[in-house]
Amino acid sequence: MKKFPGILLSGLLLCCAMSCDRTSTQNATANTQPIGSANSLASKPPASPAWAKNATIYEVNLRQFSSEGTFKALEQQLTRLKEMGVDVLWLMPIHPIGVEKRKGTLGNPYAVKDYQAVDPEYGTMEDFKALVKRAHDLDMRVLLDWVPNHTSWDHPWVKQHPDWYTQVNGRIISPLNEKGESAGWNDVADLNYDNEAMRHAMLDAMKFWVQQCDVDGFRCEVASLVPDEFWADVRPALDSIKTVFLLAESEDDPAHFKLGFNVNYGWSLHWLLKGIYKGTQNATAIDSLLAANQKRFPPWYYQVFFLQNQDENSWAGTATELFGNGADAFTVLAYTFDGMPLVYNGQEANLSKRLKMHEKDPIFWGNYSKQEFYKSLLTLKHRNKALWNGLHGGPLVKIPTGRDEKVYAFHRQKDGDHVAVIVNLSPEPQTIQLSGDGFEGMYTEVFSRQSVELRNALTFTLKPWEYKVYTN
Repeated sequence: MKKFPGILLSGLLLCCAMSCDRTSTQNATANTQPIGSANSLASKPPASPAWAKNATIYEVNLRQFSSEGTFKALEQQLTRLKEMGVDVLWLMPIHPIGVEKRKGTLGNPYAVKDYQAVDPEYGTMEDFKALVKRAHDLDMRVLLDWVPNHTSWDHPWVKQHPDWYTQVNGRIISPLNEKGESAGWNDVADLNYDNEAMRHAMLDAMKFWVQQCDVDGFRCEVASLVPDEFWADVRPALDSIKTVFLLAESEDDPAHFKLGFNVNYGWSLHWLLKGIYKGTQNATAIDSLLAANQKRFPPWYYQVFFLQNQDENSWAGTATELFGNGADAFTVLAYTFDGMPLVYNGQEANLSKRLKMHEKDPIFWGNYSKQEFYKSLLTLKHRNKALWNGLHGGPLVKIPTGRDEKVYAFHRQKDGDHVAVIVNLSPEPQTIQLSGDGFEGMYTEVFSRQSVELRNALTFTLKPWEYKVYTN
């Protein structure tokens, strides 16, 4: 039976975004729970590969990544991405795309026609295996974008096994959204998870990519619309081959962390940051959101944080459209927060257009004008244990500034490694005074390379959207 989780956090619409011409609710209202509230979901954390402890993710829209749009063209860029600090490649769906009810000229990558094949547009299966091997040779990992909720209308299952699909009055239907309403995803057919044979076929398809291609895990599209009973089977089945990394494109269901997912999407922080930029929220709401998440998720939880992904870029806007001159400031906050940074392909070239989802629309790379900015943040993530993921990193501790509605400041510590971050989340200068303790000491500012002593009562002025990242 399909799940329609609804709204699980008071004041926050935590609906997940899907890559089928849809938009996301973007308003987040502060929760007032204190930071560090007791957690009611404590239990054993899922298996996790050792490499995930300080990993960063880079999303590849393969069709638009290069003019060729192929596995081989991506393989040629792996060394550059590795040097930038990328650990994990998440590839948008690489499967053949349905023709029936196709959107646009080339179709929606999330309308999968065959779960155990690659789209000839991208190359051959051998090309893909070579890409994975090259990534592994560089100590990088590969996640496949997995679409378990629906298939294209011309997937062989539609004719061979119509009972594997959700039907109303004997007719297969398109998926409903998280609230059980029509979502407009007319190019795909909804799968029926009441059918045990279909569930086995889906799991076998996932196992195929781990066994035959040595992929390292999956980013699972609309994980909240697939029943927990299926996800409970996925982790042990895949881990019997090798320990995989599982990312849920959802934060609707806290139980996902107990069902085997290592990380989920930080949608509510993303929407909150957009609200801060627009002036409909202030920076103190970040504390409330952090406290709420610490209460509803288990102690080992962490999330993927981002300014851009395929949905936001194609349907909502570029980073500049969504965050204006504050884009770098919000990136610094998201990438040093208590989660895993996600870079969308092209951001290191200051991606200035919305990439088309259903047509060919290659990224213009230019001189990679933002590459050093991202490299600085991702390298810091690797080297400073305070920024590592989940329980491997240090807890986020607020630094009061006297201007907390406009400036967000915090520090994190782990095994002698310290980081302090101060970000002006406003278009006006802000004069602040640091207070509290635990953060004092000598640091190097990551971007200016200047030595600085941070101490209680230190006063200084931040320019509009200015950010400071300090490391010891």
